[in-house]
Amino acid sequence: MERETRVSVFESEKPSEIQLIKSKLDAENISNFLNDKYMSFTTTPTASTMKLMVNLQDEQKAFKVIDAYLQKSDLDLKDNLQN
Repeated sequence: MERETRVSVFESEKPSEIQLIKSKLDAENISNFLNDKYMSFTTTPTASTMKLMVNLQDEQKAFKVIDAYLQKSDLDLKDNLQN
């Protein structure tokens, strides 16, 4: 049985932001996994950063979905600032 390699495609401290991106990936049938036990040398044990992971073969597709969302939300933010 071949082991799947998972890679991080999105990180946030905001659960609502993670859930939104997760739903976008689900809508595109991209299997994703939440890793909320994130620790590194630069974080404290109480850090609440969560990582959204996908299988390596879905990485590029996931980044396209995330990038499209971020560009749209950035445009929405700019529109709201101009009004």
